Amino acid sequence: MMIYMGFIFILMFIIGNLIFVLKHKHLLIVLLSLEFIVLSIFFFLLIYLIYVEYDMYMLMIFLVFSVCEGVLGLSILISMIRTHGNDYFQSYNIL
Repeated sequence: MMIYMGFIFILMFIIGNLIFVLKHKHLLIVLLSLEFIVLSIFFFLLIYLIYVEYDMYMLMIFLVFSVCEGVLGLSILISMIRTHGNDYFQSYNIL
């Protein structure tokens, strides 16, 4: 049972990375795929810590950092939409 759950979480991680790589021009989808990757890592850590009977305090720290990452991404998205009007990467000038 544990092997199947680990396989599912690894598959979730790979699918999140594929979405991140294939849809890299749209910032909102990139942020959603990053949150999906964080969610799969959280589930993997949860199952692993339950398996080794370790304290769950580390999961709270992980959730705090993942929430901070999500808020930072959304604030960047909002500032890009306010300044440029959309969230596509190809419309921005590097210079």
